[in-house]
Amino acid sequence: MPFNSTAFERRANAFIREYGLLSGSGKVLVAVSGGPDSVCLLQVLNNLKDVLGIQLHIAHLDHGLRGAESAAEAEYVSGLAEKLGIPVSIERQDVREWNARRKMSLEEAAREVRYRFLDGIARQVGATRVAVGHTRDDQVETTLMHYLRGAGIQGLRGLRAAAPIPYGSKEDGIWVVRPLLKASRQETAAYCQSHDLKPCCDPSNNDTKFLRNRIRIELIPLLRQYNPEIDDALVRLAGLAGEDADFIDEQAAAVCSAIATREGCLTCLDSGKLRGLPLALQRRVFRIVLEQSYGSLRDIEAIHIDALVRLLFGTTGKCVHLPGGRMATNERNRMVISGQDAPACPWPALEQSYNLNIPGETKLPGWGVTAAIMTENFFRQDDIFSASFDLDKAGKSLAVRGRRPGDRLHPLGMAHSRKLQDFMVDSAVPRSWRDSVPIVCSPRQIVWVVGWRMDDRVKVTTATEGVLRLEFHRAD
Repeated sequence: MPFNSTAFERRANAFIREYGLLSGSGKVLVAVSGGPDSVCLLQVLNNLKDVLGIQLHIAHLDHGLRGAESAAEAEYVSGLAEKLGIPVSIERQDVREWNARRKMSLEEAAREVRYRFLDGIARQVGATRVAVGHTRDDQVETTLMHYLRGAGIQGLRGLRAAAPIPYGSKEDGIWVVRPLLKASRQETAAYCQSHDLKPCCDPSNNDTKFLRNRIRIELIPLLRQYNPEIDDALVRLAGLAGEDADFIDEQAAAVCSAIATREGCLTCLDSGKLRGLPLALQRRVFRIVLEQSYGSLRDIEAIHIDALVRLLFGTTGKCVHLPGGRMATNERNRMVISGQDAPACPWPALEQSYNLNIPGETKLPGWGVTAAIMTENFFRQDDIFSASFDLDKAGKSLAVRGRRPGDRLHPLGMAHSRKLQDFMVDSAVPRSWRDSVPIVCSPRQIVWVVGWRMDDRVKVTTATEGVLRLEFHRAD
């Protein structure tokens, strides 16, 4: 049966309207590489532009990877735009240089450079939609590739019909749309042939050093031997994963608005409320927060999300290092994630010395301290912001201050005293935290480096008659 291009356009139009891909968009930027899929997309949208009420602008990026072949593709797209009477923006960028600078795979570098280019052109021409020529075959390959990389349901949903443009600013409201996502690659080729279009052929699509090409050329044909309907199965998996992911996303977004606050470059999460959520929501909340902080999740892996979950249920005061020099800290009632330019330590520095009320409450900048005297030998370590001392050895004349030059500590369990600076280095206290760590002192010595270690000379023993308990908590 001969290919029916009119029926193909009707199906594309129905898909566009079903998902509202271009409704109210006005100007649409069409990404045209020169290959069959993107050339088909351009011709379809050009034929439907009056029905859809849209104006088109073509964008083509020469990745600078294939020399004369890349230049020929750019010339082809320029000629196609001229023939159709559609304005076009063509640029050349050095993907290899970007790849070397960003230390990523060539595939990832090409994708990032391409989407940054499309985002920039869309903003220049006033387009809120960027149409790309991804097909059903791309969906199959992407879902399988994400599965092989160990993706969760967010990755298994593969390509979406519409999504915010990667690496762009969400405030700009620019979305990537995929009008041909239910069409096959075979159909786009047949459509081009029926319109006497002669798209370019990119020989790098057959280079099996690229993972996606190996999946398409080697793995998928092998899987079809086990299940001839594997393509349908993967598309169905992507659809089901997408429905589940969308639901979790909606729930997590509502949770974030209720428990997450911004304090300058810091993101603060209500730990108590977050702990009470199902694990799936906890993970998604962390992904949302990190994506907002970083702008994308390119550097975030499952190990980082897992580390944040463990931190949430871990000891107060502990921290997790994140990519880019950022840090997450578990405080008593909240988790704090630092932004790129934020100080790594969310604790305020103590500019002077403050005497403690013993027993009683003491208010410090950013802290509250509770001191209690026990009449029996009592020792309990709830978290690193609480400690118990021998009252006679520590005394009642205690103060809290920041570190000072020459400070020494006899760390609990060690045989000798050490410089406080050396102790902090060996204990992996982050450099930017060291001036903010509260130091409890008596007139004779350091009693406690809050959050890390008490002095061995004031520890509770079997001979202890009176116990002093100190508890630090963050002031509201």
